[in-house]
Amino acid sequence: MQLNDADEPDNDRVGHAMRVISRNAIEAALDEGEAMAAIAAAFRALVEDRAQMIAIGHLAFEAFGGDCHVKGGHIAGDDVFVVKVASGFYGNAARGLPSSQGFVAVMNAQTGETLAILNDGGWLTDRRTALTGVLAAKAISRRGSKVLGVVGSGTQARLQAEHIRRHLQLDEVLVWARDPQKAATLGEAVSLPVLCARADMIVTTTPSTQALIDDAWVRPGTRIIAVGADAPGKQELDPALFARSTVVADLPEQCADHGESAHAVRAGIISLDRLLSLGAVLSAPPVFADDEIVIADLTGLAVQDIAITQSVWNRLKLQ
Repeated sequence: MQLNDADEPDNDRVGHAMRVISRNAIEAALDEGEAMAAIAAAFRALVEDRAQMIAIGHLAFEAFGGDCHVKGGHIAGDDVFVVKVASGFYGNAARGLPSSQGFVAVMNAQTGETLAILNDGGWLTDRRTALTGVLAAKAISRRGSKVLGVVGSGTQARLQAEHIRRHLQLDEVLVWARDPQKAATLGEAVSLPVLCARADMIVTTTPSTQALIDDAWVRPGTRIIAVGADAPGKQELDPALFARSTVVADLPEQCADHGESAHAVRAGIISLDRLLSLGAVLSAPPVFADDEIVIADLTGLAVQDIAITQSVWNRLKLQ
């Protein structure tokens, strides 16, 4: 059957004018407490099978020290779905640019229309990672913890140090980085063995491709938030450490594929079924022993992006 002109779909019709939102407007719209609650709810939705996520896309730009991730998904009941492009180019500082770049597309979940492009330059990714670090830190923290150790000195190191210290009311921050001067801007610059000997909680935030923290350095009772290993080939922890640790993973299958846990799984040190889901831990918090080493393996999930974007978009769309 042929369509006449009157029957042809009008592909040029625009139901809503797409908005391009600046980073300044995004920053002003973020409510930290609201966003953190939304991220926690998103992790619970994931373990309740109320969320769908596309397969993560990875691009590597080794010649420029960069990588790019593409994530997207939808949580049942939300009126929008989200697609995000986020990159980290670690040589950007020398160019006078931030290492994080990217944007988030907000799409109508009933019509597929693009409602907005949040031109955040990676800002939302950085914040949702930091806020998830806080959620994980609270979930696994040991009573009486006072000292935070930070491995790295980049954007995520700074954010994790500031957010975890503030939310967990820790007294002291120790920092190791390849550049001791940069480390000293975040806290007391120390060596890695000293950091492990003194810190109650450690957060790792580097793009390292080989283990930085040796199993022998880690004391019983240490809690570790592993953030840096979020793509194939990245690694910050000695795989042997996993043999004597409890592991909480943002998504067990993903962590076993390209998270910090992947190296231990491939070496046969642990199996996938040893990884607890962060969503399950947030839904029914377990009691960890004081001498238990607990690792939170955070590779980054689309549900985090959905949650923080929805939180911001709910405020922006009213403006």
